[in-house]
Amino acid sequence: MKALVALEDGTIFEGESFTGAGEASGEIVFNTGMTGYQEILTDPSYKGQIVTMTYPLIGNYGINQEDMESARIQPEAFLVKEYNAIPSNYRSTMTLAAFLQQYGVLGVEGIDTRALTRHIRKAGAMKGVVSTKTLDPQQLVKMAQESEGLVGRDLVREVTCQQPYGWSELGPRNSEGFATASAGTYKVVAMDYGLKYNQLRILAEKGCAVQVVPADAGPDSILALEPDGIFLSNGPGDPAGVAGVVETVRELLGKKPIFGICLGHQILGLAYGGTTYKLKFGHRGSNQPVKDLQTGRIEITSQNHGFCVDLESLDADDVELTHVNLNDGSLEGMKHRKFPAFSVQYHPENAPGPHDSLYLFDRFIEMMK
Repeated sequence: MKALVALEDGTIFEGESFTGAGEASGEIVFNTGMTGYQEILTDPSYKGQIVTMTYPLIGNYGINQEDMESARIQPEAFLVKEYNAIPSNYRSTMTLAAFLQQYGVLGVEGIDTRALTRHIRKAGAMKGVVSTKTLDPQQLVKMAQESEGLVGRDLVREVTCQQPYGWSELGPRNSEGFATASAGTYKVVAMDYGLKYNQLRILAEKGCAVQVVPADAGPDSILALEPDGIFLSNGPGDPAGVAGVVETVRELLGKKPIFGICLGHQILGLAYGGTTYKLKFGHRGSNQPVKDLQTGRIEITSQNHGFCVDLESLDADDVELTHVNLNDGSLEGMKHRKFPAFSVQYHPENAPGPHDSLYLFDRFIEMMK
């Protein structure tokens, strides 16, 4: 089934759907990971986006239940060079096509994904439409131009949990508070801006009882749980467009140790009084080099973000730069000089990606101690 991809600048790419008919709009972005397509598809940070994989062969190890990073597929559509319909992996329970069809997400193959990636790198990330239904290029370009972008849009409310829940070895479980926390464990409230399950898995493995709360939870209700620490998760879109959360985090500063990842890092930057800006084409993949300025160590990191905290907007007397991206020099980590709070722009929980940054969870636990 023929499919067209139209970008808002008039560029057209042609391919074929491997999931049936469909149409979707979103910001078109690329991910440079060779593996991990299931974790990418279930990462809520991709809400509102159409994901392009730069690695040419996708689908070869199928889909399994263990690698889910949320309860469903999050991107609006999925673009690949070549789809493998016959997976080979002992854990596989279904094909990638069946997985996409289960959630009504359009998958398109035959796209010249490297040409698309080079175009985005040169021109910047932009809005686009992918469709098997509308095949008039001019009409698709107009649809892309008129579609809703990411700037100023609150996507967190579309992916955050509706009710608080706890985390167990079997995954999410209905619970409120830490009534079941065993003695000696650290109680962590996780603010769900669009979190990935592996963040909760790692906290639990390291001896933490985790209570997940919706993004709109207020500071009083969070502190009433008497946590030992507060975790600010990743999430999609523009941090400046998320309603209410900056004020909540600002109220929590100094009250409890805080650890932020990705969008949580950006929210902390805004709570410190800083600003954020949109990167030209973002960082998405599992091979981004980051330098820890405190140790001099280089980490290869997993990343997924299109916005960044502006270091120049932060008061150097209050906030210290701790990590920097070696590709473009952008801010990748910071800590507050007066309050027990630190954060990184990348994903130390990997899933997918290297495990170089797992020490940050230990740092959070030491801060709670």
